[in-house]
Amino acid sequence: MVPRYSRPEMTAIWSAENRYRIWFAIEVFAAEAMGQVRMIPAEDAATIRKAYDSDVLGEIDVPAIDAIEAVTKHDVIAFLTWAGEKLGPERRWLHQGMTSSDVLDTALAVQLKQAADLLIADLDKLLEALKTRAFEHKLTPTIGRSHGIHAEPTTFGLKLAQAYAEFDRSRARLVAARDDVATCAISGAVGTFANVRPEIEAHVAKELGLMPEPISTQVIPRDRHAMFFATLGVIASSIERLATEIRHLQRTEVLEAEEYFSPGQKGSSAMPHKRNPVLTENLTGLARVVRSAVVPAMENVALWHERDISHSSVERFIGPDATITLDFALARLTGVVEKLLVYPERMEKNLNRMGGLIHSQRVLLALTQAGMSREDSYSLVQRNAMKVWESDGQLSLLQLLKDDPDVTAKLTSEQLEGLFNLDYHLKEVDTIFSRVFGGASD
Repeated sequence: MVPRYSRPEMTAIWSAENRYRIWFAIEVFAAEAMGQVRMIPAEDAATIRKAYDSDVLGEIDVPAIDAIEAVTKHDVIAFLTWAGEKLGPERRWLHQGMTSSDVLDTALAVQLKQAADLLIADLDKLLEALKTRAFEHKLTPTIGRSHGIHAEPTTFGLKLAQAYAEFDRSRARLVAARDDVATCAISGAVGTFANVRPEIEAHVAKELGLMPEPISTQVIPRDRHAMFFATLGVIASSIERLATEIRHLQRTEVLEAEEYFSPGQKGSSAMPHKRNPVLTENLTGLARVVRSAVVPAMENVALWHERDISHSSVERFIGPDATITLDFALARLTGVVEKLLVYPERMEKNLNRMGGLIHSQRVLLALTQAGMSREDSYSLVQRNAMKVWESDGQLSLLQLLKDDPDVTAKLTSEQLEGLFNLDYHLKEVDTIFSRVFGGASD
């Protein structure tokens, strides 16, 4: 976790204080349930619960717990030793029949659920920003590119609507991944419930807003976590896709959109004229960091037998790093979209940059509809289009076609002019917006 790319609310989820409070909650809820089923004295269970409700732990003394762990070499035992000092004789009932994994895995599920809730809220803000800007530029014509080359006209609103649809899918995936990873395991050694009854797990799960794990070993199966981090990786890739689009659009030769450049901002230590896409470049790098968690999460699935801890050290890194980084990246991208500078005049200039080549397909189709074979139609349009290409857009495709007797034998000048109408390409924008946004309007 790097403070430069961290936000306080997400960072707090992964703090030692939050982790220890979740651990204590698990122990308390388990003891409470044990009292209900007479595994331990009901009055002692009630005392433990009252201590929890009155915040008996107070301020978590992390250095004190660390000092105990330096001796015990066991983090859960160190915490239980420290927390037990806040209780009376009833502390002997903490951790009855439980294993460390019952606490660690259930606590991690709580933290991942908390992190997912923040990320879902981040996505909601990004979706709102994309929707607002998409409707703003719904009918702003711009050139669509394939292979980086001018293809046919589209609108800038459609570019943003595409991003909206992609992040909307990401939101649905994250909700599913959150629900899938939010399971509770209080099943004891090797997961058999031999020393702790299933009712205990059910109670703890209910109190924590989790679902009981249907079958654990001594750990919650890591396929759940693998899917969670894979989902974060997909979201990061979508961030990079939009960031890369903005970076390309900000190139000097294109300059159809650019990141907001604030008063006093400097683009280069050497060249005072520079306005660089630093935020979207940064997002491209942060996306790589988030994706770097995916393969280790996948490799964590294959644990030995009923349990080993080869996954533990990995998750201590990727849990905080991936969620904190993605939280920051989503917030940064939202700001980029909200403040994005859009230049319709430059888009129009680029649309007209290549002498009408962007209308070549319409001419091709019109010639086939006039009775010419597709092969001959393609060759006929291409031979004129290449002259425009080689002139760097100085020649006009429309004029060359009007001057070509093989073309005018099939199409009149008026028909050809009608094929160069920009509005033709935008006639289904409303249909696409309806598919993406439903009945939403600007």
